[in-house]
Amino acid sequence: MQTADLVIRNPTGLHARPASTFVKTASGFRSQILLENVTRGTKPANAKSILTVLASGVSKGHVIRLSANGEDEQAAIEALRELVESGIGEPLE
Repeated sequence: MQTADLVIRNPTGLHARPASTFVKTASGFRSQILLENVTRGTKPANAKSILTVLASGVSKGHVIRLSANGEDEQAAIEALRELVESGIGEPLE
């Protein structure tokens, strides 16, 4: 199992378009991927589901924990880390 704690840097957090991009990226991997909003203390949720990602209430500045378990877990965590650090398709302030 691979894990990573990341700070959300884009202005809108994981809402609407960024959440869709995040879920699309996560869905490209065979591993089970979980998302936990550490800042709000949410339970781990399926990172491949737009509904659970939106329900986690991730805003700018929140810390999320990603966990991946499976054959491509390392690649999944690295791809999602790069996506989050790049602003998930939004300009960083």
